[in-house]
Amino acid sequence: MTKRIHFTAEDLARTRVATTLGVAAETLDSIKRLRAGDSTPAFHRWRTAVGAESAGSLREQAGPLLALMPDRGPQIDMASLAGDATDIDEAVDHLLAAPRALVRLEVEYLDIHPAHRAWAGLLAGGDRAARLELAEALRACHRAAVAPYWQQMHSHLTSVRTDYVHTMAEGGVERLLETVGIPLVRWRPPVLEVRHPCESDIHLRGRGLIIVPTVFSSQQAEVLHSPVDEEQPPVLALPTVGGRAHGSALWISRGPAERSLEDLMGRTRAAVLAAAAEGCSTTELARSLGISPATASQHASVLRKAALITTRRDGKAVLHMTTRLGAALLASTTPGFGP
Repeated sequence: MTKRIHFTAEDLARTRVATTLGVAAETLDSIKRLRAGDSTPAFHRWRTAVGAESAGSLREQAGPLLALMPDRGPQIDMASLAGDATDIDEAVDHLLAAPRALVRLEVEYLDIHPAHRAWAGLLAGGDRAARLELAEALRACHRAAVAPYWQQMHSHLTSVRTDYVHTMAEGGVERLLETVGIPLVRWRPPVLEVRHPCESDIHLRGRGLIIVPTVFSSQQAEVLHSPVDEEQPPVLALPTVGGRAHGSALWISRGPAERSLEDLMGRTRAAVLAAAAEGCSTTELARSLGISPATASQHASVLRKAALITTRRDGKAVLHMTTRLGAALLASTTPGFGP
């Protein structure tokens, strides 16, 4: 099935790109992945690190947030309530200050479990204590699932947005629409077709479109609308993490051991070594770490001379892989990561 986004010339002129839906939205999507038991290889290391905690204390702390994430139908939209802030404190401030009418709109159409309906009713009615409980649940989920990796995630999202901007600068908005989100999105002028479980037509009517990369969103494109302002442009949220290289580089939490490795060889070079553990090309290295291909190649060359990685050609691509020595170094400095 397909969502069809209809453009006019004015819509093309007003289409733009953003860096992120916000740390609150990424936090919500991370919990969705944990609940769904997602098996995407790129998230394996993250899922292993966070999964044990999610089965215990995190599940209890996240209770108010989970209550607004029913198994059937729509779920709470944190991008709407908490904005696109990249700092969790700022996101929580937005959540606590969100208009009562917006909170009510977000809650009243959810298929809330009977056990949580009384609390959800208080939240929809403007109860301050209920909103504080939701804010604390958001903080707990962020602390466990996102905070250790947010710096890498934000660098990745910034890199993807930069690619979008370069494409627009070189070929215009239509060139971006032709190349972005493949195979989830297809540009058939003047309509952008988005693969989606729900069939619908969206007419932009001069509002334009905002295209935003995401990390934790499910492996389908989403079209988001403001529930209170129909004049706001829709947002096309696109998943950008799929390759194993992303999974290696993004999920390096910086505990004392990780910092020791970074002190030894530099932060970027340590990330290159981690990314090469599951095999990746120079292009994948550059994309996942937010550096240029030339810089990625230079770091790989240094690691290869130190016998920490090997490099071989696979068609037109150059593939990098850690050696036994490189894997041993990672295993000794990164908990839970071994050969």
